[in-house]
Amino acid sequence: MTELECLAYGVEQVDEGVCLLVRLGPYRIMLDCGLADISLLTAKKSSAPADLVLCSHAHADHARGLLALNQAFPQIPIYASEVTAQLLPLNWSGQTAQLPPRLCQALPWRTPVEFLDGLSATLYPAGHLPGAAAILLTYTAPTSNHEPARTYQVFYTGDFFLSNARLVEGLPLEELRGMAPDVLIVEGSYGTARHPRRRQQENQLAERINRAIATQRSILLPTPPLGLAQELLMLLRSHHHFTGRDLDIWVDPTVATGCDAYLGILPHLPPSVQNFARHQPLFWDERVRPRVRRLSRDRSLPPSFPCIVLADETADLSQYYEPKPDNWLVLVPQQPHRTSPALTQIDRRAAEKFSPPPNADTYLLAQHCDGPGTTQLIHNLRPQHVVFVHGSSTYLADLTGLEELHNRYHLHSPAAGSLVELPIGETFLQPAAPPETNYEGELTELDTVVTITLPNAITGDPRWQTLADTGLIEARWQGDELVLRGLPQRELLRQGSDRLLDWVDANSPLRQCCANCTHYRSQRCWNPASPLFEFKVTPEGFCPVFEPIQPQPEE
Repeated sequence: MTELECLAYGVEQVDEGVCLLVRLGPYRIMLDCGLADISLLTAKKSSAPADLVLCSHAHADHARGLLALNQAFPQIPIYASEVTAQLLPLNWSGQTAQLPPRLCQALPWRTPVEFLDGLSATLYPAGHLPGAAAILLTYTAPTSNHEPARTYQVFYTGDFFLSNARLVEGLPLEELRGMAPDVLIVEGSYGTARHPRRRQQENQLAERINRAIATQRSILLPTPPLGLAQELLMLLRSHHHFTGRDLDIWVDPTVATGCDAYLGILPHLPPSVQNFARHQPLFWDERVRPRVRRLSRDRSLPPSFPCIVLADETADLSQYYEPKPDNWLVLVPQQPHRTSPALTQIDRRAAEKFSPPPNADTYLLAQHCDGPGTTQLIHNLRPQHVVFVHGSSTYLADLTGLEELHNRYHLHSPAAGSLVELPIGETFLQPAAPPETNYEGELTELDTVVTITLPNAITGDPRWQTLADTGLIEARWQGDELVLRGLPQRELLRQGSDRLLDWVDANSPLRQCCANCTHYRSQRCWNPASPLFEFKVTPEGFCPVFEPIQPQPEE
């Protein structure tokens, strides 16, 4: 039987990056190299870690280690789609002198390319980012005296998205239906979460920005410089809330470099985008409102308020909001199992008392499939083995815990550094069910409140701390299911927030608010035991260590 296994060098999308080594018969194929430190790959300098490398797309968590890998082993060929080959140098913008002329070789779409005897790869568009590819590896084992010739297939999605975005079309699921590969390696960034439709997400974000501008607040959008930033620009230029509006959109130099790279791949963008570009510039336009302009290298912002600024999430954001933080709203993308560098930076500066924090909020504009999209892909491909990568262990455990999956496929969720053997059989043997992660509780309905009681074991899940951060939750219906969400401190700290008062009944104990707390002075909390200590809070806010103002004794 042909040897088929997967070694996970990296399976996360943050510091670790994604890097997998698939052994298919006698060959070793590396899928992506997003490692920030490639020392694991160079441990044996006498031998190359792979026969070839296939890169799914140009985001840093999948590609940043390629240059170092090429410098250590220049004999290993690196392949990707034509667009990805053009975008890859953005990962090493400060090292252009070190870039070899042919770091990456371009492969065509939907055309099998044979690299070694019996080994070929076919690329399919994966959505998510222009040039992003899902990769079908095919190996035909030679005929022997004991075994007839057999073909083995491994399908790797990289990051994928089924829905169409503004600058990239979704993965063409109809082309892959019934493929039945032996192994599917698929990302699970959002676990089993369920999202609204893409257009609904865009409309919610546009409405949030529109309301803020109507109150004369400027908008700061810290984003990764490639992918989401350009999607936001196209949304702002084409949404009905902003078309024709007398408004300036400023783009910082790092994000502008990504925009310029998109102009270089314009013939590869969707027809609707190419048609848009025939009538007006795709990004840089000072004639049509809203105007899109570049910021200078010193990032000095001209006095045009309100305005919208797209900034690199790792840049110093205080240079924009620090003079008048109350006049700004910072909107940060929700990203699974990742703390935004922008929010971390704002919180650090506020804690060190450099400046008061601006208003900040998060939004969802997903670029990965949610749970239903992931399971839809799996059921359409019908593999024997499913290997989940690119996600937190808890999110991936949620996917492997789905009954609709584990009774039909062999499921794997390897940790970094682990080896997964993938035996291929003629018949499917049902894998053992993973540990149960559901919790049974009780519901009690009283005259004025409803109480839900859950076992204490739920607190052992690492996600519990996020849910229980402030002791407050929000409940909403999702079809026939009730979804509970913890309310984080940042959401409670939003200046001018009136959402607590919207929910709280006049007789509720939540009326024990900051305005009635003995530690509330000068619009800040001064209780060292409170998670809001030294933060600016709203009078309607509340925390678990509330202490009522003691009445003054009568003289």
